[in-house]
Amino acid sequence: MFLHTHPYPPFLFPEATKMIVGTLPPPRFTTGALLPGDVDFCYGSRDGQLWPILDRIFDLGLTFETTERAVAERKRFLRDRRIAICDVVARARREKIDASDLGMKDIELRDMLGYLEEYSGIKTILFTGGNSLNGPEYLFRKYLKAREIFLRPIVKEVPRIHEFQLGERTLRTVSLTAPSGSANRAVGSMSVYKEKKAQDPSFSTLDFRVMQYRPFF
Repeated sequence: MFLHTHPYPPFLFPEATKMIVGTLPPPRFTTGALLPGDVDFCYGSRDGQLWPILDRIFDLGLTFETTERAVAERKRFLRDRRIAICDVVARARREKIDASDLGMKDIELRDMLGYLEEYSGIKTILFTGGNSLNGPEYLFRKYLKAREIFLRPIVKEVPRIHEFQLGERTLRTVSLTAPSGSANRAVGSMSVYKEKKAQDPSFSTLDFRVMQYRPFF
């Protein structure tokens, strides 16, 4: 069985006000067998859409290649926008070596509240996926529930918004549509996407995510 360990430490810094939370990058980032076009950093898979989405929203002109320059561009952007990254999963086991959340077993979660208490400027958590089994919101809920903390719904439509209390702080969570190709079927079934597609046949799943993500970044 493959031990899928998160290859990157949390990208956290005192000025951060938002935090991106996912699960694990594809296994090749753990083994170091990166593909051409991968970036050796969080959400760096050449098949992922988070960085193309942010590139579009902020007109960044990012480099998409396996270089230190590409990593530095992303870190600089995150610091400038005060956005941290701390995926919820530290490690998990897999019978099949792939990137599916469903395939994770014996999941070990990171000390999320410890990080949130240390970096007290963080007010918003941006999940790169929802409450489906082993998704980032699902695992974060499970983590909080074990500590008798619960999410309170604010907006029930996708992207769902919740709040929870951490001491005297109120933190908000936003569950975005996952920036992965596997989520494109879910995007295609959404009424908002269908309406946009009917109005403009060139409207893509990437366009949809840019539209959805923009207000929260």
